[in-house]
Amino acid sequence: MSRQFRGSAGFARPENALKRADELEAIGQKAAALQTLHDVVCSKKHRTWSKTFEAIMLRHVELCVDMKKRMFAKEALLQYRNMCHLVNISSLEEVIKHFLKCAADKAEKAQAEAAAVTLDVEDLEEDASPEELMLSYVSGEKNKDRTDRELVTPWFRFLWESYRSVLEILRTNPKLEPLYAMTATKAFHFCLQYKRTTEFKRLCDILRQHLMNLVNKFREQRDAGPESMTMHLESRFEQLRVACELELWGEAFRSVEDIQQLIALTKKTPKQPQLASYYTRLTQIFAVSDSPLYHAFAWLKLFSFARQHARGLVPSDYQQMATSVLLAALAILPYERGLAAGMRTGVATSDAAAAEQEKERANRMATILGFAVDAKKDARSLLTRQALLATISSSNLLALVPAEVRAIHDTLSQDFNPLELCNKLTPLLEKLPELAAVPLSGAAPVRTVALDKYVPALKQAAVLRLLKQLSEVYSVMRISELAVMVPFYTFAEVEAVVVDAVKYDYLQMRVDHRNGTLHFGTQQVESDRIRGHLASVAKRLAKAMAMIHPLPRPLPAAEATRREAIIRAARDTLEGEHLKAVARKMAIEKKKEEAERALFEAEQMEAQRKAQLQRAQELAEDKRRREEAARREAERLQREMEEREQEELRAHLGARNIKVREGEKLEKTAVIKDLMSERIKEQQELERRMVRFAKNMDHLERARREEEAPYLEAAWKERQEMDRAYWEAAQAEASRLHRQAWEVDIEEKKRLAHMVPDKESFKGLIMQRREAEFQALRRERERRMAEMRQQRRYEREIARRKAYVTRCRSEVDHRLRELEEQQRREEEARKKAEEAERQRKLDEAVAKQRAREEEIERRKAEERMGSSAPPPSAAASAAAGGGKFVPIHMRRQMEAAAASGGGAPPPAAAPAEDDGGGWRRRGPDAPPPMRDYPPRDYPPRDRWRSNDYDRDMPPRDMPPRDMPPRDGPPAPSAGKFVPPALRNRQDGGPPPAGSAPPPSSGGAYRPPNRRG
Repeated sequence: MSRQFRGSAGFARPENALKRADELEAIGQKAAALQTLHDVVCSKKHRTWSKTFEAIMLRHVELCVDMKKRMFAKEALLQYRNMCHLVNISSLEEVIKHFLKCAADKAEKAQAEAAAVTLDVEDLEEDASPEELMLSYVSGEKNKDRTDRELVTPWFRFLWESYRSVLEILRTNPKLEPLYAMTATKAFHFCLQYKRTTEFKRLCDILRQHLMNLVNKFREQRDAGPESMTMHLESRFEQLRVACELELWGEAFRSVEDIQQLIALTKKTPKQPQLASYYTRLTQIFAVSDSPLYHAFAWLKLFSFARQHARGLVPSDYQQMATSVLLAALAILPYERGLAAGMRTGVATSDAAAAEQEKERANRMATILGFAVDAKKDARSLLTRQALLATISSSNLLALVPAEVRAIHDTLSQDFNPLELCNKLTPLLEKLPELAAVPLSGAAPVRTVALDKYVPALKQAAVLRLLKQLSEVYSVMRISELAVMVPFYTFAEVEAVVVDAVKYDYLQMRVDHRNGTLHFGTQQVESDRIRGHLASVAKRLAKAMAMIHPLPRPLPAAEATRREAIIRAARDTLEGEHLKAVARKMAIEKKKEEAERALFEAEQMEAQRKAQLQRAQELAEDKRRREEAARREAERLQREMEEREQEELRAHLGARNIKVREGEKLEKTAVIKDLMSERIKEQQELERRMVRFAKNMDHLERARREEEAPYLEAAWKERQEMDRAYWEAAQAEASRLHRQAWEVDIEEKKRLAHMVPDKESFKGLIMQRREAEFQALRRERERRMAEMRQQRRYEREIARRKAYVTRCRSEVDHRLRELEEQQRREEEARKKAEEAERQRKLDEAVAKQRAREEEIERRKAEERMGSSAPPPSAAASAAAGGGKFVPIHMRRQMEAAAASGGGAPPPAAAPAEDDGGGWRRRGPDAPPPMRDYPPRDYPPRDRWRSNDYDRDMPPRDMPPRDMPPRDGPPAPSAGKFVPPALRNRQDGGPPPAGSAPPPSSGGAYRPPNRRG
């Protein structure tokens, strides 16, 4: 017995692993082959996709299906998805399709085998064996159930888990959305084919959870496109269909809610066949859920949709669908049950939350039925029996229904004939199954229409209408008379209808079984009657008081005067008191409004606070649940991995006949180390055995060939002799047959020789006719070719002329554009020249203006200098100075000395001349050179032409134009230029504003910003 191969140490090339797996499978070691392929797929060495990996995966999933290793397949598919999702995503699609196909084939094969086992009975008359009888009594199962559990159920479980695993793998990759939708559809078909309702519910929950995750991701990151949502929407339509066929109406309604959520997200209308199927399923769901109002609205929506969009409908289809709409509307009870009925009939309810919940439910149902409803408004007014009947009347639907159905409508909604209502309605209801027998066409959205299912509801509606009309006519009625009026109900059934109607305040009546009567009307006095009764009593009491106390006798004069004064004073103060009362009322109302507003704001803030607190608690609870679910999932996965690892280790050890104690935890590293050492020993032993076997085979083959050589030689010679004899016989037979055929041909030739002249004459006629036809065809062809050449020559000439015209037009357009461009450039040049000329003239005008202003200033300065004569002291000092420039501070000293004692100033104070004849002094008391700077505010600055002024002004470091050179001799005092500041000082006037103050003692110069 050979030992099993337990994995491989790693392959450098994936092809080697595939070959090794085939070899292992050939010798019956499928587990080892699967482990080899699994190690290669999950290895970290191989992360680049190639075509070989696709073959490995196909073989891997086949082995997984054969051995029911779902976890191996899931892990390998995850690794393969990570490997090829960026390179070749279609390869993953092929692998997953192959995996699901293999699993589905195995399930079908198991079901066929179970059926064959059930039918494989040798003797049909033989009783069951004692073992089968005992097993049936103990387990309570039949043979087929046990066979299905043994053969079919494991494969069904594997196929279902395969669908779950594939959906889990494909849900995170947007590129795999089509494959995800295809897998979900196959899972739906699996549940429908084998009636797996529990698995279908789990599948719906899984898809709903995936959709929730996708919606959250779409809201946060906006990376789930409309195509993905459209595929999910198509899957939900298929889910709705399967749920209805499996009669899982709760899941069907949840599927409808999922469809509405997806439509709200995608903002797109589904396809017309999908909408038709959607409304058809809604009619089934609401019919089963005992919601006749919503059932009727669903039928109305289906009929309206079919009338607008369906193609190929025949009149009988419209008639059947319109009949269903009308009967569904008439089958609605004239009152409503539950909280909504209590609210609409005026019954006070203390449960505001329940009322709000009812409003939200009505809005949600209106949205499901295709009505555009605002979330802030109440949709309950749209979904009523009156609104439905009004819509039916306005859409002219009564003209499409048969006369019998129209008579039912008139009886239950228009006619007032309570005595004959039920008797008239009974034969009409009996004809409904006959009307439903008309088949529908293939273009109709529904296959069949069941009208007889509305008969019980129509009978109940007829009884209610009968009782309502009787309550308007009678106050008391016998029960026996009522039983005659309602032939299709017993009085117990009628009484049940009455109790339900009275419970929801539709009828006011009671049953007196003792006297056998019915009493219509309420047992309490209505508020309107109380109000009228009290008013009449008050009027009659007032009339009685007037009769008891007639008009009073006339008062005395003093009393009358006093009363008139009081009345006059009251009239005078009436307006003011009225205004005060009104003001007080307004103040009270304002305070009440403010208090109510404050209370309302406080309630709003409290409600907002509670809502925020509740939202925060819900978010925290949701987060805690997600974290707890994630933690439990991680623990479950970890536990499963550990259990799987322990099972694999126990399997490895069990295959080697190593006993393991129950509950003992195995160490993976130690077991792997032992297994690897044992595997190495086995490999070495196998290699040694193979070497010995190869030597033995070599010796045996050599001996065999030496012994068989003489026998082969003899057999070859014998075969040559046999072949030579066969060839000679075949040649002789061929010669005989050829001679015989030649003789026959010669005889045939002699027999047909006299027909040669006729053949030649017939051939000549045929050739002459064909020659004539050929010449005619050739002439026709030449004529057509000439016409075609002429036509082509004409077309070429036309094309050449058109091209010439087009070229001329383009040249003309080009020339016109050049002329326009040249004119534009000349115009721009002219404008630029005019602008330059205008600017030049403007500059000349500005220069002339500036020259005139300077001339005016110069003349004014000369006039001021000519009109002002120098004082005697200044003349004397000028004469004493010998015609040289004397600074002002030295002139003042000289004038002070002359005024005090007379005589010339001391020699040291006189200005000394330098060697070069200049006037500059080097001592610390020497004044700085005088500069004729203009004052700060002269000339007046033009803030818009500051640049011109700055350009015309001399630089700061250059002397004025009229000032003599610094190193040159000073100008004579008779005609020298004196600044305005010095002229004012010479004239004895105050210095001008803005001029620098006189220097301090010592004659040192200080800047204006440092002068005290």
